[in-house]
Amino acid sequence: MMILDTALEKRAAAGRPVRVGLVGAGFMGRAIAQQFLTPLPGLRLVAIAARRAADGQRAWLEAGAQEPLVTDQAGELEQAIAQGRPAVVEDPRMLCEAEAIDVLVEVTGHVEQSAQTVLHAIQFGKHVVLMNAELDATIGPILKVYAERAGVVLTNTDGDEPGVAMNLFRFVKCIGLKPVMAGNIKGFYDPRRNPDTQRGFAEQTKQNVNMVTSFADGTKLSMETTIVANATGLRAGRRGMFGHRCAHVKDVLRHFTPEQLLEQGLVDFVLGAEPGSGAFVVGYGDQPGKAHYLNYFKMGAGPLYVFYTPFHLPHLEVAITVGRAALFQDAAVTPLGAPVCDVVTIAKRPLRSGEILDGIGGFTCYGMIDNAETAARENLLPMGLSGGCRLRRDILQDQPLTYADVDLPPNRLCDQLREEQTAYFAQLERKTSRLVGAAQ
Repeated sequence: MMILDTALEKRAAAGRPVRVGLVGAGFMGRAIAQQFLTPLPGLRLVAIAARRAADGQRAWLEAGAQEPLVTDQAGELEQAIAQGRPAVVEDPRMLCEAEAIDVLVEVTGHVEQSAQTVLHAIQFGKHVVLMNAELDATIGPILKVYAERAGVVLTNTDGDEPGVAMNLFRFVKCIGLKPVMAGNIKGFYDPRRNPDTQRGFAEQTKQNVNMVTSFADGTKLSMETTIVANATGLRAGRRGMFGHRCAHVKDVLRHFTPEQLLEQGLVDFVLGAEPGSGAFVVGYGDQPGKAHYLNYFKMGAGPLYVFYTPFHLPHLEVAITVGRAALFQDAAVTPLGAPVCDVVTIAKRPLRSGEILDGIGGFTCYGMIDNAETAARENLLPMGLSGGCRLRRDILQDQPLTYADVDLPPNRLCDQLREEQTAYFAQLERKTSRLVGAAQ
């Protein structure tokens, strides 16, 4: 942070701010626009892509900007950016292709449309910041491969739970402890929740009802912890995790032994625990001398120590992620390689043959984290690909859905990338195995 703010101040003094394009003008997109117009030294929001131009205009005007230019012409977009005039487009590919944009922030929560946008941005040499757990948990590993080939950064954002957990994870490593668990502090969890039960809360908070439903039914939780698993190598202790109810996040230590966590590092969550929000990491250290000092500084007797952040502020911290990517090529949260965990599709109610699944935050299904090898072995349908699938047979409530249970919608890029992800890492594993065998 201290290095980053100095670097951004130097960019501001040189008149070369990092130029940002924002895709999405919903609840979080508007909050991000307001944050970027604070203003922030060394960073400049230059254009917004929204499916409806009016939503993009609203985001700019609520943030206090002048009336934006609405255009579908690349030349007009570049000219507006050069002149310092806010711009709105409906086609996000225009932001991907604009020479005057350095970093793309994707905040739509979609999978298929976002896959198209992110891949296009990478192909045009843009760093990409995702506030899109749905996309990242589904095909983040293969998008990371594309980003590495293009020499750009693909990262989830600081401030959202995966970013909070990952920053703690890196901190714990830096102070000489071994991170053995990471996860969310979750206030509420009920997989039966649906858009009807959540509509009132969505209207009260002015959010999309499907997004709010995905928070309540645990799908978003599973996607966020999958992102952390894929970035750290930690795994799920079981499908859906344990999710122990705790009075305080520190009480998580009552439910796990050092031997259990050392044998298999875990992603998990605590339910109903103070401080009520944020993320946590458990670190392990068995050196008596260090233990004495950690105990003195109120961290407990060890050898397990809980570190937590009692808040998550994604719309405020996304600017940090932009700066890290553009100036230091440093990702806040990005896959290590092959998927470690996945989010599988579970029937929210009894389903009938011929029904079409309504996807994330809907009436038909919810998502649960599982280890990637289990999901692959059982041929389970990823939750991020479930929307629009037609059922081939009846499904019982709480039954996991497999690829064999559904017909996928035709010609989706997200399905193609998912197949490529599976094939790419399977081939990489075979190659690694051959090299290890030859070395032995």
